[in-house]
Formats: sequence, structure tokens, C-alpha cells
Amino acid sequence: MEAVFRTCPVTGLKVERNAETLVMFNAVTSIVFLLVGGLLALLLLLTRWQAVHLLPADFFYRLLTLHGIAMLVAWIVFFEMAVLYFASAILLNTRLSVPYLAWGQYGLMVIGAAITAVTILLGKADVMFTSYVPLQAHHMYYFGIILFAVGAILGVCVFFATLGAARAEKTYVGSVPLVTFGAIAAAIIALLTLAHGAIVFIPTWLWALGIIPMMDPEVYRVLFWGFGHSTQQINVAAMISCWYLLGTLTVGSVPVSEKFSRSAFTLYVLFICIASEHHLLVDPGISTAHKEWNTGYFMHLAVLASMMHAFSVPAAVEVAQRKKGYTKGLFEWLKRAPWGDPGFSSMVFSVVGFGFLGGITGVIYGTEQLNIIVHNTLRVPGHFHATVVIGTTMAFMGITYYVLPLIFRREVMFPGIAKLQPYVFGIGMFVFSTAMMFVGGFGIPRRIWDITGAEAPFPVAYGPTADLALAVMAVGGLLAIVGGGMYILVAVATVAIGKKINR
Repeated sequence: MEAVFRTCPVTGLKVERNAETLVMFNAVTSIVFLLVGGLLALLLLLTRWQAVHLLPADFFYRLLTLHGIAMLVAWIVFFEMAVLYFASAILLNTRLSVPYLAWGQYGLMVIGAAITAVTILLGKADVMFTSYVPLQAHHMYYFGIILFAVGAILGVCVFFATLGAARAEKTYVGSVPLVTFGAIAAAIIALLTLAHGAIVFIPTWLWALGIIPMMDPEVYRVLFWGFGHSTQQINVAAMISCWYLLGTLTVGSVPVSEKFSRSAFTLYVLFICIASEHHLLVDPGISTAHKEWNTGYFMHLAVLASMMHAFSVPAAVEVAQRKKGYTKGLFEWLKRAPWGDPGFSSMVFSVVGFGFLGGITGVIYGTEQLNIIVHNTLRVPGHFHATVVIGTTMAFMGITYYVLPLIFRREVMFPGIAKLQPYVFGIGMFVFSTAMMFVGGFGIPRRIWDITGAEAPFPVAYGPTADLALAVMAVGGLLAIVGGGMYILVAVATVAIGKKINR
């Protein structure tokens, strides 16, 4: 089939129809799962807020399982598929290779996610996100995850095939753009991650079917985190690619040193998967020496990569602003930045939230001595809500405000709400994550329906300060849910009834 292109009048990029359509389908589907995960977050939040304690125990664990799948896997991986097609076919002005495989990616991921979600809602997989054996879910739960992972593998294969076609047809000169280079790093990490997923979930599925008599819990935990946490490392590479793209789209920045930034992405490929082992620091089955080398030494080379990007992205923005004449004093460039552009404000929240609140606490909690204390407390979910929700989600939200006019060719609806949305969501999440880490300092456990010990032999009381911190956490979470609702309102309204851009 002959490829059909249009030329974007704003960017000058050639946009191929198949790539454009697949970006649309994956982006819209990701937002559907964000809506589902957000509604579940509201119910879970009103349960963890002990003064409200909304859900009964069985529904809490069921919805917590689905919340993890919807937010940590479906919302983010569907959006990453859109990023991969954008960074390959559209940024390189080429056709999407093997489009039927790309549609296979989309179909398998939708079917897999639907099977997994329905199995959870039917009460046959109350195993939470980690699904640690010997907890056993219904075999359809694992089957759905396997289908989803196979679909994602097809998407990554299409991405690399498209890069090959662009190079063979010479649709670009020199090296690939930095955003595409970052997407390559994300795709390589995705292959490693999905391989771990296949290794751990296929035998677990066979175990659930009764074909394999048992699963080794220790082996499962090690392999699971090669999938479970590394999924978030794909996010890191994709998120930072979005930072560079948003810098270009919002203030016209270019990387200060491409070699510097590309070296940082390479460090991710080599070392970031090791970071998954910080989930195993309290695991008795792994030697202390192994833990110390992995999380005490090698993992910090991935942390170094994040620090390099944390300098590179703001530096590029500062240089671009100073070239526009904003050179008065130390911070005129920052003061005159486009703070009313939701793409820019989302990027800033994402950089600060990931780099400081999420990144620094991740390094601290990733030390073995402290991990023993904090591992099963609310400090840990406070940390990963800062990295994944403030970091990754806000970067993807920021990109959305440019994808809507460039790909969907619609004027963004409710521009006033769009300008305000990153501040409502970002401030809410900062309050929520910080309060969650603070309350975890009192020893309040994670993954638990009730903290009072209502069904235990002895009641447990954490004191009024912890109760106040839980209330602050709930207020921050509610504010973030309002901000998330504003984002979904703008995105859905724009796609459904936004004014068509006829250019």
C-alpha cells in the first residue's frame, strides 16, 4: 500500500497517515485508562484516609490491583507506543513500516488489558500489582498480561523497522534527532523489560492452569522486578525525551551538548535496569554483597544519567531564553518564561518533581540500611507517586497539549482550564506525595486496608499527628484528582468537539 503523507504547516514535518492514526488511537486509549485509574484513585484515597475509610477490605484490594495495572502499565505503555510512532515515522519524515504489525500491537494490547481488567473486577485476581506467588490469580489474569506484553513487543519491533526504513530511504541527514535517540533508549529498555515479563508470566500462567506444579517465590520476585520496575525505567527514558521535545516546542531550546545528553541516555541503557533490585533489598534470598554492588555502586551510574539530564534540560531552556534578550540579572530568563503555556508548566513540574522529590528520595530509600526501615511503609508509594505521576504523567500531559493541534488537528478546548490544569494537578501531587512520605515516617504500612488493627488482637494507634498528615495527604490527592479531571476534560472535549484546524 502506498504511503500517504501530509505536511504540517507549523513544523514542516511530513506526517504519514498510518503513523498519525496509530498515534491517535494509542493516545486516546491511554487517556481512557487514565480516567479509569483516576476514578479508582479517588476510591482508594477515601479508604486510606482513615477518617473516611470508604471501601470494604475485599473491594479495596481488588481496586488497588486494578489501579496499579491501569496507571502503571496501561496508561503509560499505550502513551509510550504513541511516542514511539511519533519519534520514528513523524520526526524522521518517513512511512510507518509494517503498519499491519502496528495494528496488531494495538489490538493485542487492548484485548490483553481488557481481559486483565475484567478478571480483576470479577474478583478472580485480588493479588495486587506484584501478584507475588504463592498468591495465585485466575489464569486469565496472567494471559491478559502476556497478550498485552506481546502487543508492546510488536510496537517496539515496528519502531525499529521504521528507523531502518528511514535510514535506508535517507529521510534524514546525520544522526537521528535527540528525541528519537531517547526513544531508542526507551525501546531497548522495553525489550529487556518485556523479556523479563515473558520469562516470569508465562510459567506463572502455566502454574495457574495446573500444568506446572509450583513456582519458586524467590525466583518469581527476582524476575518480576526485572519486569515490574523496569517498566518504569522505560517511562524515564520516554519522559526525558518529552522534556527535550517540550523545550523545543515551548521556548525553541536546543540541547547545549547533544553528546552529553546522548551519553546520559546510553548510561540508562547500560545501568538503569539494575535499579529494579532496590525492591529486593530486604529479601533474604539475595546476598548482601550482591545488593551492595548493584544498588550501592552500579545503580548510581543511572542516577548520574538523571543528574546530567537535570542540568542539560534547564540549561537549554536558559540559553534559548537569553538568546531572546532576557538577560537582565540571573533569573529574567526564568521570570519571562511562558508560564501560561501548559506544555511548559507541565515540563517544569515534571523536571522538579522527578528530579528532587522523586529522584532524591529514591536514592535515599534505595540504600540497604534505610530500606529495611522504610520498605513496607507509605514512604515508598510516596516516592514512586512523585516519580511516575509528577514526573512521567505530567510530561505526557504537557506533550498532549501539542499533540492535539499537530496530530488531531483540533484547537485546544477550554484554554483557560488548560493553562490552570498543570498547577492544580502538580501542586496537588506535590502535597499528596510529600504527606505520604511524611506519614510513612510514623511507620504506617503500605498496601493495607486498615491501619488501626481493627481485626487484630491488639489495637494500633499512630497518634493525632499521623491522622493530620493523612488528612493533608487526602486533600492533596483530591486536588490532584481534580487536576487530572481537568486534563481529561480538555483532551476529550478537544478530540470530540474541538474546532477543526483547516491548514
